[in-house]
Amino acid sequence: MRVLKAIPAALLLLTVAAAAQGQSALNEILNSGVLKVGTTGDWNPMTMRDPASNAYTGYDIDVMTELAKDLGVEIEFVATDWKTLVSGVTSGKYHMTGSASISPARAKAAGYSTSYFSLATVPLILAEDKDRFMDWADLDKPDVVVAATLGTVQEKYVKRFFPNAEHKIVEAPARDFQEVLAGRADAHITSNVEANKLVQKYPQMMIVPVSAPKAPTPIAMLLPQADQVWINYVNTWIALKTERGFFEELGRKWRLLH
Repeated sequence: MRVLKAIPAALLLLTVAAAAQGQSALNEILNSGVLKVGTTGDWNPMTMRDPASNAYTGYDIDVMTELAKDLGVEIEFVATDWKTLVSGVTSGKYHMTGSASISPARAKAAGYSTSYFSLATVPLILAEDKDRFMDWADLDKPDVVVAATLGTVQEKYVKRFFPNAEHKIVEAPARDFQEVLAGRADAHITSNVEANKLVQKYPQMMIVPVSAPKAPTPIAMLLPQADQVWINYVNTWIALKTERGFFEELGRKWRLLH
């Protein structure tokens, strides 16, 4: 009797495992021939959307396009914003996202790939305020307005780094740096990667010459938390591409700082 009971139990476990694998995003992507990637299109030079053509360019876009090519499928970029980035993964709106900062809050709901890039946070101001703001402490004052975009890690950092300042949180498609340009905020914070692109585009802005950047953070792709089959595939792909110099070459192309 024990043997007879054990056999159905073992078969049940195999059936459950097979069903779980069959439900993997990897199988869905291969069967449909389409990889759906959530991207915000507002993070230069990672992901940038051209409103006229609705086309995307950037480091992230190149990464995802290469992944789709290696999978042998088409790619579909799904527009999203920072506050819904995670929910888009958990609801199945897209199979993964492009680059996102690794954070414990996001990891409660979604899975992450292994990291392939890292960044740090710096503050930006108008160049005309260079004598007023020279380090982090100069921004943490009651008469200073610091902007952040809703749903980004910078929203949390602004509150943590500047508890004494006024926080101006804007919702996409508005962006925090636009508040600085318009004079509605004194400063905002962003990655060193985007900061360098912003000051190139807007010479009236400058990076505060802080003693050191804050919050060094690895970035990775967001994936369905329970889908280990898909996570394993993506991690294997990242390891192979890293070994072959793909990410290093792409970093040079987009002039990313490490």
